[in-house]
Amino acid sequence: MISSVSEAKAQKIWFDEDNLWLSLYDGRTLSVPLAYFPRLRKANKEQLERYEISGGGIGLHWDALDEDISVPGLLLGNGDLASYNKKL
Repeated sequence: MISSVSEAKAQKIWFDEDNLWLSLYDGRTLSVPLAYFPRLRKANKEQLERYEISGGGIGLHWDALDEDISVPGLLLGNGDLASYNKKL
């Protein structure tokens, strides 16, 4: 894995109507469409705000939504692998 991907760590996340935004410790900002994550897309604002940045910034977790997202995976373009696996 490329070091700029494997070393990526989330500092802060926020949402707009259509996107998950991440501010990384290295200064990069990433926007990912909520369409990649059906559980997040269906969640209300309060549910979205109840997240945890885990693993020192390499993971994002929503306990109530049963959603876990890998920050390096986002940089590689990975969406919701649970939805992807259902298609196989």
